[in-house]
Amino acid sequence: MGAPMRRLIEFPCAGETLMGTLDEAAGNTGLLIVSGGNEIRSGAHRGMAMLAARVAAELGAPVFRFDRRGIGDSSGENRGFESSVQDIAAAAATFTAEAPHIRRLVAFGNCDAATALALFHSVAGVDALLLANPWVIETADGLPPAAAIRAHYADRIRDPREWARLVRGGVDIRKLFSGLSKISNSASENTSGLATRMADALTNSGTPTTILLAKGDNTAIAFRDAWKGAAPLAHCDTASHSFAHAEDKLWLFERVKEALA
Repeated sequence: MGAPMRRLIEFPCAGETLMGTLDEAAGNTGLLIVSGGNEIRSGAHRGMAMLAARVAAELGAPVFRFDRRGIGDSSGENRGFESSVQDIAAAAATFTAEAPHIRRLVAFGNCDAATALALFHSVAGVDALLLANPWVIETADGLPPAAAIRAHYADRIRDPREWARLVRGGVDIRKLFSGLSKISNSASENTSGLATRMADALTNSGTPTTILLAKGDNTAIAFRDAWKGAAPLAHCDTASHSFAHAEDKLWLFERVKEALA
């Protein structure tokens, strides 16, 4: 039996032309992958392309990835994840049209793609969600989220070597005070409007959802601090936002396998 076929597909969205990639397989549950940030559909270090190939080959599930408007091979203006509802809906419709044997659609996204899927999945007819390190940070001061700073300093306080560095002058005092100032001036990022909107959207739709978090990733730490929703959380012991290490990739693949089962 040969390897699954990979096809490039052009499809319309709001007067523009988007480019998608379909890894074909015979299974009736399909995986829609939405890229985060300004990443093209292959993902960081081709992580999403490799995941798609493995899912199709080993699990027999068709997988569709795409570039939203203004990204990669797709035309139009990049207006960010908050304007991607039409892109996600068009991609889902194209996927099920090109693979008409699909009866169940699972969607996976990392970072702001996870946030977009939480907000917009209902219009795309998604049956289940796998959301990794959702983006809920709404400040842009150049510093990590307050929750991540707190976690960072908590680790340092417990390390005697850091106290020795402070005594020797090996700590950047300006950076230290900037971080402490952000902590003291931020009541908490648990009032994030994005986190609240995500929780409301998931509650209203009732779509089965699992949230995947990289334990040491700043985006994941900020999300965990802000999240008040009911979706279960699964934690990967890594600081890699894109699950880049070999053991991270295996962990992510197993979570996808569970979602598709």
